[in-house]
Amino acid sequence: MSQPRAAKVLVIGYVWPEPRSSAASGHVMQILETFLQQGWDITFSSPAGAGEHPADLTALGIRQVPIELNNSSFDAFVSELAPDVVLFDQFMMEEQFGWRVEKHCPNALRVLETSDLQSLRHARHQRLKERLKASADLEDFNELFAPALRQEFELMADADLAKRELAAIYRCDLTLMISEVEIELLVQQFMVPRELLHWCPLMIDVPTRPSTRFEDRAHFLSIGNFRHSPNWDAVLWLKTTIWPLIRQQLPAAQLHIYGAYTPPKATALHNAAQGFHVMNWAEDALQVMSAARVCLAPLRFGAGIKGKLVDAMLCGTPNVTTPVGAEGMHGLEPWPGAITRTAQAFADSAVQLHNDRTCWLAAQAKGLHLLGQRYRQAQHGPALITRIEECRRNLGSIRRDNFTGSMLRHHQHKSTQYMSQWIEAKNRQPQ
Repeated sequence: MSQPRAAKVLVIGYVWPEPRSSAASGHVMQILETFLQQGWDITFSSPAGAGEHPADLTALGIRQVPIELNNSSFDAFVSELAPDVVLFDQFMMEEQFGWRVEKHCPNALRVLETSDLQSLRHARHQRLKERLKASADLEDFNELFAPALRQEFELMADADLAKRELAAIYRCDLTLMISEVEIELLVQQFMVPRELLHWCPLMIDVPTRPSTRFEDRAHFLSIGNFRHSPNWDAVLWLKTTIWPLIRQQLPAAQLHIYGAYTPPKATALHNAAQGFHVMNWAEDALQVMSAARVCLAPLRFGAGIKGKLVDAMLCGTPNVTTPVGAEGMHGLEPWPGAITRTAQAFADSAVQLHNDRTCWLAAQAKGLHLLGQRYRQAQHGPALITRIEECRRNLGSIRRDNFTGSMLRHHQHKSTQYMSQWIEAKNRQPQ
């Protein structure tokens, strides 16, 4: 009996993956590796320019094909490729290319990979800005952290970004969600059918070798891509409020801040006399994380789950964060460090973890336990493949039952299609 043909997959990326620069790219790479383990044939395309630290997809056996926005050359490309599955990395790629995929490859399963709910992150950012305008207090942001899902819905519901993002979710056959909290927000408040969503968190192999000892580590660490606005805001809160509180208790303390695409406004914060070191990009994030004693992630807004905190657990590095940082990450499991709501509590927890070896070791053990309970690739990788195969087998009934998605494709996609075609025609006109 002949073996079934390997699935042919097209991934349309918002950017070319840079797993050493962002957790979002790391998650995309984990999905690609899961597909490769199945022997699937993968093509990765993106309209973006090359980044500074791209993954070598070709070395993994993945074809790389640049594509253009608002250009019918994509139609010929996707028709010839004839993929069985098309995965859109972020909803803007579904907006741009979804109607073309539907037109030329109607039987391809359309999957959306969200990384996080951008509309939720944006709404929380707006709420923080309003709070900062209303009060000069930089110590207590308790009212911002983990409000009820209904409050989040009311914050998001009138925004164009939420309508666009939810429309893309409905137009796809399956959406991969990295956070269980965001799944519940979509299901309970936006009334998205649960069967359109699949929980796919970061997927890792739990380490078996011992990590660097407490005695062999030094200093605090904060890490994150500076192009991601929650990371930049976290650095500002560290600089203005949290780090001075830590230095009051530990006058010799040192903080090393790493991040890809470090802007001049970040390097301007570097102050060796204050122990505040802006270190730019880390070629090996796990190496610098393993050398640190405590990871600091004072996130005042954001969405999804935090790759830096998974990396901290992988390296056996306890962390201090906020309810936003820990959201969707630990379920009912204990947190490997501290979750705090004020700058003073953040600083006190950071100092305790830095100084108290017993407390530090207990937090480290919780991190390894949490990884094993919630982030094992051996669990989530096969579950993802099973879900995709089920959707491929039942594609007709999925689309029939998703009438809202069908309606949105009929109306919204037509306007997107015509706008794209108008832009293409305009670009062809002589200047």
